[in-house]
Amino acid sequence: MKTRVKELRSAAGMTQQQLAERVHVSSRTIISIEKGQYSPSLMLAYRMAEIFGVTVEELCCLRENREQEDRIYEHLP
Repeated sequence: MKTRVKELRSAAGMTQQQLAERVHVSSRTIISIEKGQYSPSLMLAYRMAEIFGVTVEELCCLRENREQEDRIYEHLP
């Protein structure tokens, strides 16, 4: 899943470790989210969105992710 976590974290001048501590996860979790290798839980997404002053939909690129998923399902039988 694509997110804006890296963009928003960098703009806030925050390290991966600092963000991890604020949302109660490991820095490896933040790294995995930023690489698109891990989708955050709803609660984790909410906590990060709150820190950055954005909605969960904005943080998690809802429109883009939904469009990508829709394209995948269009090609299924």
